[in-house]
Amino acid sequence: MNNHETEIQLIQITKKFGNFTAVQNVNLEIHHGEFFSLLGPSGCGKTTTLRMIAGLEEPTEGQICLAGEDVTYKPAYLRNVNTVFQDYALFPHMTVEENIHFPLKMKKVKYSSARTMIEEALSLVNMTGFGKRYPQQLSGGQRQRIALARSLVNRPRALLLDEPLGALDFKLRIAMQKVLKDIQKNVDITFIYVTHDQTEAITMSDRICVMKDGLIHQIGTPDEIYNSPASTFVASFIGDMNFLEGQVVQKGENSITIDVDGNPILSTRFKGSFSKGDSVVACIRPEKICLDKVCDSEFQNKFENHFQAAIHRIVFRGTDYEITLKFGQSEIRLIESASDFNDKKIGDQLFIGFQKDDVITYLKECKKVCDYETNLDN
Repeated sequence: MNNHETEIQLIQITKKFGNFTAVQNVNLEIHHGEFFSLLGPSGCGKTTTLRMIAGLEEPTEGQICLAGEDVTYKPAYLRNVNTVFQDYALFPHMTVEENIHFPLKMKKVKYSSARTMIEEALSLVNMTGFGKRYPQQLSGGQRQRIALARSLVNRPRALLLDEPLGALDFKLRIAMQKVLKDIQKNVDITFIYVTHDQTEAITMSDRICVMKDGLIHQIGTPDEIYNSPASTFVASFIGDMNFLEGQVVQKGENSITIDVDGNPILSTRFKGSFSKGDSVVACIRPEKICLDKVCDSEFQNKFENHFQAAIHRIVFRGTDYEITLKFGQSEIRLIESASDFNDKKIGDQLFIGFQKDDVITYLKECKKVCDYETNLDN
């Protein structure tokens, strides 16, 4: 992948529907051959953004460029991009071969001339030999592959995918994620993928754009988004996160100390500037927290943050347990493997420990922590 070659550029894009602003001042550069995901809850503006790239919606303001060409007001059929939808949009009265031939037919390519291209497209999605079947004779995953083959047969500059795996069951979704990523590597075509599934975005993407309320909250690699979230919204939307509310009681040059229900928590990673007395939210991933029955010198030396808490809830998850502990009015969750669990029970008083570098702190907004948790139905 050539990171210096921009395939798609969105410049100050805004889209309004009457008085409602669906997308606001979006600036994006998507590189050639990149798997780029637009991620966010329903109504965040990701599908509207994709539709503007496809030419299915016109922006109210701003500019869209494809391979350096201004295509802002160019109709969809004149843009060298194809879109794959969740419902596949296959023609039921056409065979698989005829469905794949359709976009070539629209470009006046005869079937006899297109046969090699159709076979290559079928091979690309591992569906060789299915050409004479009809869509209703295929499973959901097979229909999705045919929809991909049809979109790739004329080798567009970019493939736009609007929640394409949403109609599939869990195991098939996981399998198709691998298929999609493998195909994308093989064809060297830019993929722009819309999803509200954070796991899907993290496992498949080269970079992710996290959106909410029509605004971009962060653009980065999966590692950057997960380990260095730019806001409490990103922290809550990507992966699992503990949110501990407290006050700054000490401020050093490279660290702050936060009082959370009488326990001092040291943090070396903070977004924004802080003063003593500020209300803040300290965030820590459950997998970064350890548990022990004793708080000996080895435990204290290993973890700068350590205090006692009581087990409040235990959830078995197959290979591990999610354990929720309470201290004061606060709760903290951690993940422990089944082999380390050792018959812990509700009410047990244990010691939790975690490192200062694993605590990311944000100024507390005029919201409660529960407001950071995202409801996908909103």
